Amino acid sequence: MTDEHDLEGNLLPDEKRLTKIGKFLRSTSMDELPQLINVLKGEMSLIGPRPLLVQYLPFYSKEQARRHEIRPGITGLAQVNGRNAISWKKKFELDIWYVDHISFLLDLKIMFMTIKKVFIREGISSDTK
Repeated sequence: MTDEHDLEGNLLPDEKRLTKIGKFLRSTSMDELPQLINVLKGEMSLIGPRPLLVQYLPFYSKEQARRHEIRPGITGLAQVNGRNAISWKKKFELDIWYVDHISFLLDLKIMFMTIKKVFIREGISSDTK
């Protein structure tokens, strides 16, 4: 990603700053692979709510903060149910539902759904196509 700014000094949107290689990595979801290091270190899980920026923590309701009861994941229920195409409200609902219903079989289902979506490139940010 480049560091390009507009005339007012603001960073351009991601889709304007992505390099060709960056677009390819994002369109194939390969940009998520470095997070495997975090999984190996025990900081993340393969499956779980996607980590969000720390600066948003004060804005979570008590219910939304429940998503932090488990480790964040590389993929999760929100990612296989719409990823960037669903609202933040729906993402939080799916994350909380996952926290309440976590199981090996659910993780297995999410993993297979993730693999399918990566291969058919479904739900990947439309800005990078």
